[in-house]
Amino acid sequence: MPELPEVEVCRLGLEPELLGAEIRAATVRQPRLRHELPASLPATLAGQQIVAVRRRGKYLLLDCQRGKEVGSLIIHLGMSGNLRFVPLDQAPGKHDHVDLVFAGQILRFADPRRFGAVVWYAGAQVERHPLLAVLGVEPLSDDFTADWLAAANARRSGPIKPVLMDGHLVVGIGNIYASESLFRAGISPLRAANRISRQRYELLVPAIRQTLADAIAAGGSSIRDYVHSDGGAGCFQIQAGVYDRAGQPCLRCGGPIRQIRQAGRSTYYCPACQR
Repeated sequence: MPELPEVEVCRLGLEPELLGAEIRAATVRQPRLRHELPASLPATLAGQQIVAVRRRGKYLLLDCQRGKEVGSLIIHLGMSGNLRFVPLDQAPGKHDHVDLVFAGQILRFADPRRFGAVVWYAGAQVERHPLLAVLGVEPLSDDFTADWLAAANARRSGPIKPVLMDGHLVVGIGNIYASESLFRAGISPLRAANRISRQRYELLVPAIRQTLADAIAAGGSSIRDYVHSDGGAGCFQIQAGVYDRAGQPCLRCGGPIRQIRQAGRSTYYCPACQR
């Protein structure tokens, strides 16, 4: 599933092309995504000018304006979705469900598994939408500090890695980035969140920030279906220290990387380096 870095890379790729552009038309071929698209959506979007391209957690937000009318298109890529620019005359494929037509190109949303979402919010306060209102702190924001994370986890007795992946606490730290951040901070994914000292949270917070920044710089991680808006792939997974390296030597100590299951997901860590 695309996480914060992948969605941010997508946003960065879309923004120069979309900012200030007018949606000439919209086509919905498959309304049954995670949330069913209303038949009125093409008429709602036609003539809208995109005034901002933002991200909230794993959601891409296209803020729009048409006269005095304002609203936002909320897009989630789901498990296998992608947004890419295609020529005006390119025929859609089997899984190409939604088109936004601009003057010289089409922004096409494809989603083989149909777990993604395209939702219109009418009004200026899109953060109030139920999909966004429940989201936690942005890990790249000034609000994400060691003091805040230590206090937020003071009563959480579960292992720290699944806690970091809880989007109601912190948004966008997916499986690969949680494993990599904990490795960089030297913290075991098995350690209870409320048994991590304030000093060790001082190591973890910048490790998370740097891991996400490195992933954005590398174009994200292309583990399965994720591609950029230009069709390219991310390569952060190539430089991973522990993720998907079970049995291989640790890059720090040379000991074997271990793989376990936590909350239904694979966790990779070095038992010697992470305590």
